[in-house]
Amino acid sequence: MMGSSAGRILALDVGTRTIGLAVSDETQTIAQPLRTIARQAKGYRKDLQALRQVVRDLEVVEIVVGLPLTLAGEWGAQAHRAAEFADLLKAHLRLPVFLQDERLTTFEAEECLKEGRLRRQDWKQHVDALAAAMILRDYLAAKDAASP
Repeated sequence: MMGSSAGRILALDVGTRTIGLAVSDETQTIAQPLRTIARQAKGYRKDLQALRQVVRDLEVVEIVVGLPLTLAGEWGAQAHRAAEFADLLKAHLRLPVFLQDERLTTFEAEECLKEGRLRRQDWKQHVDALAAAMILRDYLAAKDAASP
């Protein structure tokens, strides 16, 4: 499951309309929301171009894609789409790409935004990046627990 030993990790919360981005620090201990990018309607080419630029700018060494399993832990249509997107990333960006269970991260992100007293109409621009940071937080915790 776990990849590179040093450098930034990029996490993605891949939705049908947007992709939330989060990034780790170079020591891979802190996860922080980065931004949300709009998905392109036709194909993956522009999505991959945008992500390639982020990878280059931040010197990313590894990517984590949120895997939206059902609450029962089963693979549905969205999980298959996320895995397919992860395979595309791996092929086009030539980096290690891992899947991380993302159950309830969007709900958790929305709860955090409620507590932060952010206006509801401003949530969308933040919720996907915050969910990506939670995916990355969980991935980093699992990676840390697996290391000797």
